[in-house]
Amino acid sequence: MGAPVVAVVGGGQLARMMQPPAVALGVHLRVLVESATAATAQVAPDAPVGAAADERALRELVAGADVLTFEHEHVPGDVLRRLQATGVPVRPGPDALVHAQDKIVMRRRLTELGVPCPAWAAVTDADELTAFGEETGWPVVVKTARGGYDGKGVRVVTSADQAADWLAALEPGQALLAEEHVPFTRELAVLVARRPSGGPGGGGEVRAWPVVQTIQADGVCAEVLAPAPGLPPETADRAQAIGERIATGLGVTGVLAVELFEVAGPGGDSRLVVNELAMRPHNSGHWTIDGAVTSQFEQHLRAVLDLPLGETTPTAPHAVMVNLLGSARPEPRAAYPELMEQFPSAKVHLYGKEVRPGRKLGHVTVTGPDSAAARKTARAAVALLRGDGPGAAQVGDDDRDRVDR
Repeated sequence: MGAPVVAVVGGGQLARMMQPPAVALGVHLRVLVESATAATAQVAPDAPVGAAADERALRELVAGADVLTFEHEHVPGDVLRRLQATGVPVRPGPDALVHAQDKIVMRRRLTELGVPCPAWAAVTDADELTAFGEETGWPVVVKTARGGYDGKGVRVVTSADQAADWLAALEPGQALLAEEHVPFTRELAVLVARRPSGGPGGGGEVRAWPVVQTIQADGVCAEVLAPAPGLPPETADRAQAIGERIATGLGVTGVLAVELFEVAGPGGDSRLVVNELAMRPHNSGHWTIDGAVTSQFEQHLRAVLDLPLGETTPTAPHAVMVNLLGSARPEPRAAYPELMEQFPSAKVHLYGKEVRPGRKLGHVTVTGPDSAAARKTARAAVALLRGDGPGAAQVGDDDRDRVDR
């Protein structure tokens, strides 16, 4: 019996981290990479080079494959529908994936599902944006409907003039997404996985990992604390229920990440508001490689192959993941001898990328009985990889623990 073939679009670190569980499961990954030196091309033997929007390259990618999946959402929906029409399972399918590609489509559908969202509107000119700002109060968050990630395509504005260039660039039928500026206390994320079969009534098996807290730096995820410290069980249950409702309501197959704002309420209560969605493995779930029975990457492969999902139980009371964002070292691996001597509990994952300022080069995860101690160790290990000098500031040591939208 031949190994099942999973075709993956995108050659970054997310596809790279699918390779080890694929090997363990006896699954063959065929990955469409952007270049022969891409992160995944370095570890996957079957890595043809091509563009995500190139239909010919995609057709060659899926020839003989059991399923097509993604490590990013930037694949045209009409191309995916034509591939589906040839009998290739596409998971998540284009009708689900569009909700991670188009923020206005996402807000509209989540509102229909009764999922808590910020007040929002699709705006096409300055008058509409001004009317929204006067109704909800300034400042307002303005987002491009498509293409934004890691803080790109997002502005906080105090008048419509500050979005004038984006409004002027809109083509007929296009709009910007305007949202209320949510006064959140922290950012959370819930990660769920769904496969088409199983579950109550055969509507799809869904499993969720513990809710985590994410800490951003300049719009990029810098740290993840699992589970989210001090999160009341009822709030965690509510977050997981939101994730499961979205996965089922949108018909997602694979891993779904739901980024949430926690907003303080009267009497110490808090409410949750959905910020963004990602239909693939996500930065907020990297801790699961070393901190859960089943990692998000193994789970994604199981889900898209419609195999029973694995346990999501943590393997330690706490896990902390810290991203390596840029480095003063030409090669971060030069820190290995010192890092491994000082921090034998730290699990290092480098992505094989060329060093650039602020670029996601890797991450470190530390698990253990104490979240604060794990965080301290993970930060110190990343500082060595980053080549920090004495007294260098770390994310989370100051008011960057709470980064406003």
